[in-house]
Amino acid sequence: MAQPVFPTKGNLINTKKTLSLARNGYDLLDRKRSIIVREMMLLIDRAEELQHNIDRYYAEAYLALQRANVAHGFIDRLAESIPVEDGLALSSRSVMGVEIPLLTLDPQPAELSYGFIGTSMLVDEAYIKFGEVKRLTAELAEVENSIYRLAYAVKKTQKRANALRNIIIPRLTGDVKYITESLEEKEREEFSRLKVIKSKNPT
Repeated sequence: MAQPVFPTKGNLINTKKTLSLARNGYDLLDRKRSIIVREMMLLIDRAEELQHNIDRYYAEAYLALQRANVAHGFIDRLAESIPVEDGLALSSRSVMGVEIPLLTLDPQPAELSYGFIGTSMLVDEAYIKFGEVKRLTAELAEVENSIYRLAYAVKKTQKRANALRNIIIPRLTGDVKYITESLEEKEREEFSRLKVIKSKNPT
């Protein structure tokens, strides 16, 4: 248990200042938590939409691939001719001091890396569909990582706010009360003492 603050006017002033700062800090943390939660809710809605779209595009892409395989046999060799994706760029933005990722996939024109002999529009369709899946997957990765970071920030902010509200502010409030009451008691004792002295030494 913390020792009570020595009851002096200086300590009363300092404790009141600290209490005011703690209350302001709690208000700021509470506001920060609300803003982060609002941002996170928007991203959760976006993630659900993206997941729905990805599921749909994956189904369409695999169906297109199946059709291409049926028409041309397994197109493994054609798949090997597709260049490795190197257009991903990672940066970040700040939401109330929380760094969240920005993952961008450079839009590339749909240039076919295979010849037209032995292929058909079925292969082209599969290629285009999987390109869309790739774009949506990159966007979903950004959104889900952002949600994770924001959720962690909410937890940390809530923990600090709770410490201020449930521990620090009540303790400081108690200290102010203790010092104030002690100083008032001291003033009453001093007043009584002076009154007694005055009654014994009338002028």
